Amino acid sequence: MQSLFKYVDDREQKNAARAMALEDLLIKKGLITQDSIDTILEYFETKMGPFNGARIVARAWTDESFKQYLLQDTPGAIASMDFPTGMAGAEGEHMKAVANAPSDHNMIICTLCSCYPFPVLGLPPYWYKDPSFRSRAVREPRAVLKEFGVNLPSDVQVHLWDSSAQIRWFVIPEQPLGTEDWTEEELVKLVTPESMMGVAMVEKP
Repeated sequence: MQSLFKYVDDREQKNAARAMALEDLLIKKGLITQDSIDTILEYFETKMGPFNGARIVARAWTDESFKQYLLQDTPGAIASMDFPTGMAGAEGEHMKAVANAPSDHNMIICTLCSCYPFPVLGLPPYWYKDPSFRSRAVREPRAVLKEFGVNLPSDVQVHLWDSSAQIRWFVIPEQPLGTEDWTEEELVKLVTPESMMGVAMVEKP
């Protein structure tokens, strides 16, 4: 989101180099091992990430009873699905889902830091942790959403949900028109992390 927060072009490369230097130092000091790092990376690449959230959203789109269960008891609904062990841990202890509707649009933020539902959304992007996003989203949510490409009619209410150590929110976006007969497997491919954060809409290809 460089247009929104004006990040320098080489930010990714600089941060990657800084992370590698820190990693090398910790390994040399014997505080961590390469195996432990590889295990953590593999965990977030294969077990905890937005692919889980996409499955949850697709199930909610195709099963109204599951959607209501998800909204009323998010941990219980997630536990009823076939997910890896650990969905209730690693930043997922107290997850809560909210659903977009024609008259309501939800967006998640974390005003204090960067609390995030890792099991369903993966690791938070740079801009989510940026103080500019965190403060502007509270003051002018419609303007921020517009910069992300989400232009809402004036009669649509915007709801902000502030994640914290006590509760971590994610959004069930609206199902795009024309996909009502699609299977869960087909719908999963449409769902993005940004749509589950409320800063993007799900579009039919």
